[in-house]
Amino acid sequence: MIILKSPREIEEMKPANQIVAECHREVAKLIQPGITTQEINGFVARHIIKLGGKQFTKGYNGFPAETCASVNDVVAHGFPSNRPLQDGDLLKLDIVVEYDGWFGDSCWCYAIGEISPEAGKLMKVTKECLDLGIAQALPGNRLGDVTSAIQKHAEASGFSVVRDLLGHGIGRSLHEEPNYEHIGVAGKGIRLKEGMVFTVEPMINEGTFRITIDDDGWTARTADGKLSAQFEHTIAVMPDGPLVLTAQ
Repeated sequence: MIILKSPREIEEMKPANQIVAECHREVAKLIQPGITTQEINGFVARHIIKLGGKQFTKGYNGFPAETCASVNDVVAHGFPSNRPLQDGDLLKLDIVVEYDGWFGDSCWCYAIGEISPEAGKLMKVTKECLDLGIAQALPGNRLGDVTSAIQKHAEASGFSVVRDLLGHGIGRSLHEEPNYEHIGVAGKGIRLKEGMVFTVEPMINEGTFRITIDDDGWTARTADGKLSAQFEHTIAVMPDGPLVLTAQ
């Protein structure tokens, strides 16, 4: 069942989502060659507490850290490590915050130092996919309008869209209905209604859309070892269009 939020409830969701946005703004100042994802994770963990939020991911089904830190061919759910980031790396940093019983969720892709033109194009197209999908999150549209905009742009640019990891509703739980792939057909799927709150989080791969999962049960990688990028916002469907709750 999709839980529609009232205007008051959407207002109540804003602090959790803005803590996420603030964490991304601040950690972006630290991300450079030589820093480790474990150091990044520690900063975010402390900053969440400083801003009055609660971390959620550490301990969730055994996940070991406060952030998901996914580098290069790791699509999502990467464990922070003590490996220094290097010139040319792509880091996807996914941050979840709970505040006053509400959740916020956003992943951002960061270029480490000088990246290749191919990696730069992948990042650019992935951010464009996010923006194009969000633009379709209008009352009366279908979820397929959001996902088809993402899929068409990614594939027209020579990339692929991950199927096996999903966008999701969000509110008083991190994962609510709907759960959905970021591919689809315009005019198909559930109808979007005012008060729906969900993530738009396209994962776009340089090569195949297929992924594998490491023995740790979490780390998702591209099946061909090529790069993956992701950008994610939590959005609310409002009468006059989409509201990006995790806007930076």
